[in-house]
Amino acid sequence: MADLASLREEQRVLAARVIAEDALSEPLRFIGGVDVSCSRFDPTLRVYAAIVVLEWPGLTEVDRAGFTATPDLHYITGLLGFREVPAAVQAFGALRVKPDLLMVDGQGIAHPRRLGIASHLGVKLDLPTIGVGKSRLVGTPVEPLGEAIGSEARLYDRGEEVGALLRTRERANPLWISIGHRISLPTALRWVRATTAGRRLPEPTRLAHEAAGMVRRAAGA
Repeated sequence: MADLASLREEQRVLAARVIAEDALSEPLRFIGGVDVSCSRFDPTLRVYAAIVVLEWPGLTEVDRAGFTATPDLHYITGLLGFREVPAAVQAFGALRVKPDLLMVDGQGIAHPRRLGIASHLGVKLDLPTIGVGKSRLVGTPVEPLGEAIGSEARLYDRGEEVGALLRTRERANPLWISIGHRISLPTALRWVRATTAGRRLPEPTRLAHEAAGMVRRAAGA
């Protein structure tokens, strides 16, 4: 198994390269969704990555790619990037249409060392990325989240703003949105709102989640 202390130090080094402001070219044409499926109980340690590319503004799918890998690192909370990012990079390399922005199922800087999978992948690819989390890793809202669709509440961890809770659908749990790389939080929230299409999840990550499941089933898992 890899030296965990060294991996955590590498995360700190990569986190220092995260650009937490807008460095993307708008108007965008292609938006990608990334999902990496795995099971902490799978003895093979395999991961199943998928990227789906949609054309903006119609959100029509124009490309997708998947990749299966067997990392040598077990499932360890806070270090998932080292398991999942290499497979996502391989899937990205197989795309014919490269996205201008990636929405990643997981956290960005809302992470103990400010390097969730969205930030890790963004730095590796040098692409604008957004973390679209379905549950909390770190961060506490400083005010209650409203019930109206579109409501947001900023998240703080150890005195630092790390993201926002975003209500995308009534009577559904909010999303945990965070900067990945080369984007500001207001811009990240704007793009997530623009792509939810009446569902809880934005279309890019919703379709990527379905695609990752297909990759997993195709591998017999």
